[in-house]
Amino acid sequence: MIPKTTAVLVTGLFAGLCFAQIELNQATEIELDGLKGIGPATTRQVLAERQKTPFKDWSDVLARIRGLGAHKAAQLSDQGLRVQGEPFAPVSTIPESGKQPRK
Repeated sequence: MIPKTTAVLVTGLFAGLCFAQIELNQATEIELDGLKGIGPATTRQVLAERQKTPFKDWSDVLARIRGLGAHKAAQLSDQGLRVQGEPFAPVSTIPESGKQPRK
């Protein structure tokens, strides 16, 4: 029989692996394809773009990857995707003055 502490440690290890972070600038094709919401075409585009120059931040990713918007970036970030170690954080649409824009 496995001691209780060993079972808890093994369970914690596997739980941690499920939420592993994936750095976009170093991720393999298999890691990217494993993310829900990224297909083979987007994976190829990411690999080609990052070969030109690494992604600086999420805004750089959104500007260079066709079809990737803030909503999808947030979903990918929730799955552990990171750019330069940072999760996606949407830019506020409220101006610095704190006032809501007029409609």
